Amino acid sequence: MHLVIGSGPIGSAVANLLAERGERVRIVTRSGSGPEHHLVERVTGDAADARRLAELAQGAEVVYNCANPKYTEWTEKWFPMNNAMIAAAKSAGAVYAITGNLYGYGPQPGGLMTESTPLAAIGRKGRVRIQMWQDALESGVRTIEARASDYLGAGAVGVFSSVLLPAMVKGRTAWGPADIDAPHTFTYTGDMARTLVELARDERAWGKAWHVPSPAAISIRQLAARYCELTGQSPLTVRSMPRFVMRTAGLVIPMAREMAEMDYQFYAPFVLDSSLTERTFGLTATSLDVPLRETAAAAAATAARTM
Repeated sequence: MHLVIGSGPIGSAVANLLAERGERVRIVTRSGSGPEHHLVERVTGDAADARRLAELAQGAEVVYNCANPKYTEWTEKWFPMNNAMIAAAKSAGAVYAITGNLYGYGPQPGGLMTESTPLAAIGRKGRVRIQMWQDALESGVRTIEARASDYLGAGAVGVFSSVLLPAMVKGRTAWGPADIDAPHTFTYTGDMARTLVELARDERAWGKAWHVPSPAAISIRQLAARYCELTGQSPLTVRSMPRFVMRTAGLVIPMAREMAEMDYQFYAPFVLDSSLTERTFGLTATSLDVPLRETAAAAAATAARTM
């Protein structure tokens, strides 16, 4: 049995992948939501409730951290959640598999990040991720962290879903809070799920952080062009939003402030190197066209429901 915390794009993908392999899954959310499958048990629970998670984790081989608090609540919410999941994994003797990101590295000269890149972030969210990882390592629990860049795929939240896709739907120019010609790595949610599942069961991975296999970095402008080419849409006009705009908005809008803190990822090259994971475990990145087609299908289904 596997315990999955969170039913967003990653948690649901992990649960579906395990169930398709014939393994039993218990997925925990506040609402009791999750994929519908006869091997997936959906239960209610608070990710910060250590006692509840410990009860639900009994018999689990792996506890998957696929949760994500609101972006504006990371400092307050992440540590209680992470600590509860660590305690649950320890009580069950399970592996703790963390859905990670690249925040802990902070800005890097040239924008290239490998697993050997120092965790040198000075921003609040980056420091949160560093402390979460250190707490997991120091707990004595067998743990791994899979680190990915910005997500692509149905239901994924990122620059594509929040900036490019809405502009396409409305037939407007997309204003990206970014250098739209800088190389940027995008990761398929399905590849994150596959990496978490494979590494959690491989003792060579334990005690280390690994990068999720991801396609070669491309620019936001190129990403938009490829989507339009695949879907037969008219080319999208994409323009760069001056960096000061989001920072100024952050003076009064909490979400804009949180996004401005991380804007270094988009105004310079931001490139994830996943070659170590690929060599060690034989994993490869899914073609970028797969999540783009998946996103297009989901967008078409949403449009059909609203007609």
